[in-house]
Amino acid sequence: MNNVIEMSHPLIKHKISLLRDKNTGTNEFRKLIEEIGILMGYEALRDLPLEDVEVETPIETCMTPMISGKKLAIVPILRAGLGMVNGILALVPSAKVGHIGLYRDEETHEPHEYYCKLPDPIDQRLIVVLDPMLATGGSAIAAIDFIKAHGGKSIKFMSIIAAPEGVERLAKSHPDVQIYCGNIDRQLNKDAYICPGLGDAGDRIFGTI
Repeated sequence: MNNVIEMSHPLIKHKISLLRDKNTGTNEFRKLIEEIGILMGYEALRDLPLEDVEVETPIETCMTPMISGKKLAIVPILRAGLGMVNGILALVPSAKVGHIGLYRDEETHEPHEYYCKLPDPIDQRLIVVLDPMLATGGSAIAAIDFIKAHGGKSIKFMSIIAAPEGVERLAKSHPDVQIYCGNIDRQLNKDAYICPGLGDAGDRIFGTI
């Protein structure tokens, strides 16, 4: 799967280990999600296009590179994806933020859309879809389907923890999308939870049960 990148940076791996610990509290968990988002975003955005612009320094005028084209669009999958937004915004404060709301059927584990609001024009933007957990891949596939249906073309997907089943399914469904994973775990269990995983990311980010 040439479109899948698993992160190897030791800081990312260390912070993911802290996330896994069931004793990590809500405040620390939330901060770790944001910090990992920054570190992963640094890697995922290394191919942003540049163009030379004229800047006047205190010494002289020069041509120097800046990000070119339309602004970045960040699209978290609600609700857990919200935890990663500030990390990417720390890197690119001018990015626009859309939202896709999906809920998972407890029996079929398939996603259902309840909200979709994207920056306009979406077709001219680099879109980064965020979800801390890539389990079955259903929600990620559905979200990217919605974005493409609205005209989105250049898309990256970022997850902190992924199951191999979900990675394979997403990579095959959207081979044109670059998939960035903090760690690819062992497997899904019978309830479609990632093992060893970190539990429910949304509940741990927002302190709900």
